[in-house]
Amino acid sequence: MHESWIRIVSFILLSFLTLPVESLPKHKGTATTGTTSNTKANAAAAAAAPASPSGGTTKATDGSTILDKTVTINGLSIRYKISAPAESFTAASGVTGAAATANSTGTAGLNVLLHGDGGQSFFDFPNQAVQNNLMGVAVLAPNKNLFWGGGSGLQRTDGVAHAAAVNSLIQNQLPKDMAFDPGNVFFTGVSGGALLLSGFFVPAFGAQYKTGVVLNCGALAPQVNVADAATLATSMKIHFQSTQDELALLQPAIPKAITAYEKLATTAGMSAAQIGAMQTVDNTPNGGGHCGFDGKGFVTGVQLMSTNYANIMGADATGQVTGIGNVKKTVVGNEALKFTSAT
Repeated sequence: MHESWIRIVSFILLSFLTLPVESLPKHKGTATTGTTSNTKANAAAAAAAPASPSGGTTKATDGSTILDKTVTINGLSIRYKISAPAESFTAASGVTGAAATANSTGTAGLNVLLHGDGGQSFFDFPNQAVQNNLMGVAVLAPNKNLFWGGGSGLQRTDGVAHAAAVNSLIQNQLPKDMAFDPGNVFFTGVSGGALLLSGFFVPAFGAQYKTGVVLNCGALAPQVNVADAATLATSMKIHFQSTQDELALLQPAIPKAITAYEKLATTAGMSAAQIGAMQTVDNTPNGGGHCGFDGKGFVTGVQLMSTNYANIMGADATGQVTGIGNVKKTVVGNEALKFTSAT
């Protein structure tokens, strides 16, 4: 009898151990939405980005059509989403109701968003609603970790290649998918995406766009040679947005970036007033941690800034962001941001 029970127990254990992995309980991890994967702030920043497949269309929060597509650019697999009225898409896009001709100029511009490490803001697509005549575009980093610029922390070793791919996407691929105004293309960076934009994309390509960029919870001084620095300084609006309890890694990096870009403007002969009109900064929010601009958390904080984008980058921007106040403070005299704590 004793041996029979042993055989029964052994059989049950063996059956359990040979179950397929998929049938075992899974631990739901967290995405590293900040700039380093081993910080407490990153672990709490957002839930793991959903592994949704590329392709097809869905509806945006404002009723626009979202096209989800993947193409190869410079040998990199680039997945991106476009949110726009159906008639703004080309027939080649496959969108129902498409009415635009490829490579034609539309009346609306773009707000191109680069997400933070881990991809959360790509999947959330906080800029999906058409706002201030800007249609939303979000682009996914082309690597396994979903880090814009590759590498880790402040060392973005693939920054040059990734910046070039984003520029090629805008210049060569998007005109095949939709009609938009190429002279009205703005940018949003979130955490690691802000590092790619400020460190690589803006220095290399900013002067040709002559629009604006919001750098949320992250910034680097230019890591490459600045192309046409005078044009960049005089024609590209830059807003640095942070929190008082920012990631420790970013607390010295953001002021260095502010100083570097301000120096470009000074070298271009701009006055303090002119610089303040083009380069602004704010780190009023406190209590929400990295990207927690609403005092609550990463996802809702990023959404807050996206919702108020026109108030920061619009032609008649007031600078007013709900719950924060006026964020458009000149960088002149405000380079040394004060941080109360680190996350």
